[in-house]
Amino acid sequence: MPASHESRESHKGFGIPKADEANKLRAIESQVRNWVQVATGLKLRETTSIESRVMHVSQSVPWQLKIAAKLVLARIPLSYRFWKKAGLFNLGGMERPEYALSVFRRHFDAANFARKRGNFVGLELGPGDSLFSALIARTFGASRTYLVDIGPFMCPDVTFYRHMEFHLREMGLQPPSLANCSTLNDVISTCSAEYLTEGLGSLRKLPSGSVDFVWSHAVLQHVRRSEFLPTLLELRRIQCSEGVGSHCVSISDILGGKLNDLRFSRRIWESSLMANSGFYTNRLRYGELLRLFRVAGFDPKLRCVARWQKLPTPRRRMAQEFAMLPEEELRVSGFDVLLR
Repeated sequence: MPASHESRESHKGFGIPKADEANKLRAIESQVRNWVQVATGLKLRETTSIESRVMHVSQSVPWQLKIAAKLVLARIPLSYRFWKKAGLFNLGGMERPEYALSVFRRHFDAANFARKRGNFVGLELGPGDSLFSALIARTFGASRTYLVDIGPFMCPDVTFYRHMEFHLREMGLQPPSLANCSTLNDVISTCSAEYLTEGLGSLRKLPSGSVDFVWSHAVLQHVRRSEFLPTLLELRRIQCSEGVGSHCVSISDILGGKLNDLRFSRRIWESSLMANSGFYTNRLRYGELLRLFRVAGFDPKLRCVARWQKLPTPRRRMAQEFAMLPEEELRVSGFDVLLR
């Protein structure tokens, strides 16, 4: 959901308090460094911190070694915020006010629904690193906004949200004032929002027909294959009859924007080892996604489709279930779609 965004399956329950994190970093640092070297076969560049060492690996190694490093590092009991600073696990660019506003506008401007002029109820699937969308949606007339993810990945710093408020005012908009907010809960309350972190379980608790506008950005490809249709069915139930969903779906891997995820058999790729290590995509292809939207009761209207000129990963390297697909199907790298 939990995009492009990194897999939203990867950072549940690390659970070490911040104070303990700081105390344990020195002891863990050499162990992490050794594990990364064992996993990747690389010598890490000597730099000032474990964060920059991991960043160096993330930026410079091929996809095979990225998988190896993430398989190891995802199992070290440090928080998602730590690994985000390291540049290894990242849920997208939603911590940047300009980017967060552009994402919202991309979906909001494309969608037409009954209460768009004000007092609408919105739902973002997979807000990721920030709850900026709550502030933005309130600015554009939302009376209520649900932000649904599979874990608490957001930045809790109130100053961070004041930067978003400042950016909105710079753009000539009128966001709610956060001057009296001292906690993240204050920000959420001021924006008339709810932050729900149980994924599909959270969706199941929302009232039927209660949402006017649903949106997600590079998130649907990270929903576990086994939960994909149930998630769509819940979104269809929640979305009111005059409402609309706007979704940007990427179909490339997150190991370099190619199709290296198609090299693996379903048995291996869907195992908990692979799916919970920060690089999971459900690998549903373009035609299958459109079919599942219809099965869930939606009428999908494509806004745009992106395609590679040629396959970025050789067909002969793909698992059989993908190698046998038509090239036209495999060349689709992403699309924007409206669901009614």
